[in-house]
Amino acid sequence: MKKKFVDPNIENKSKTVEEKIQLIKFNGKMLPLPTEIEISESGTCNRTCSFCPRSAKDFVDKKEFISNFLHQKLCNELEGLKYKGTIRYSGFVEPLIDKNIYNLINMTRTHLPQSNIELVTNGDPLNLKRLNKLFENGLNKILISAYDDEENAIKLENLCTEAKLQKNQFIVRHRYYSEDQDFGITLSNRAGLMENAEFKIKSLKQSLKNPCYIPSYTFFLDYQGDVLMCPHDWGKKIILGNLNKEKLIDIWFSNKSMSIRKQLNKSNRNFTPCNVCDVEGTFMGKKNSQYFN
Repeated sequence: MKKKFVDPNIENKSKTVEEKIQLIKFNGKMLPLPTEIEISESGTCNRTCSFCPRSAKDFVDKKEFISNFLHQKLCNELEGLKYKGTIRYSGFVEPLIDKNIYNLINMTRTHLPQSNIELVTNGDPLNLKRLNKLFENGLNKILISAYDDEENAIKLENLCTEAKLQKNQFIVRHRYYSEDQDFGITLSNRAGLMENAEFKIKSLKQSLKNPCYIPSYTFFLDYQGDVLMCPHDWGKKIILGNLNKEKLIDIWFSNKSMSIRKQLNKSNRNFTPCNVCDVEGTFMGKKNSQYFN
């Protein structure tokens, strides 16, 4: 069996996850807040990559964006918790299509001065002015996926150098490799949603027997306010709650969230969509999961 490509950034990211653990008292126990809050702040992307669920013929692209009200609510609640973890604009979308992204980053920086703010982009909308504006508004790090070729990757690296960014402020990820090199991506079947994509990855017929720590450290919010169990759940099979109607802390520590963590931390993936998912789930977050155990 061919060995899967593993993104070299995962090692650095795993250290950040462990270093950013913040404990809070809940029901008499000290438990961790999410160390990463991922915001999928729209329903649209300018690309339909073959290894992405968006390449499926029935995938619906929605040019809708997160409201200032919802984003402000998130920031207010995190400010009340003195949150110091990572806020990442990423998810199922291209964040730079949203013209309001600079205001969102500025809002996060204003309310959460000690947080680490990141953005993941394919680099297509980037130019020097926009790149500078992102950091002027409080961005800490930009992760750029170069999908076309090496020339494109070098161009993006030069752009970051021109903007006088430090090495710890950007990563250009070379993701233009061939299929037999996994496109330079840590591929997954996106919890079963790659069945109809251009580059098909089958759903598992038998669930993996190892634990998954992702729900122990990640809070995933989409632009509609839905909080998903996992950033790999593109089909939105498990929705833990909606931030428009509930508090972040109540969703994070809800019976549903705690039950799912308990099962996954004990290597029980026998429920939808985890039963068909091929994500390893143990690259980071073990320390977070131990608190819940």
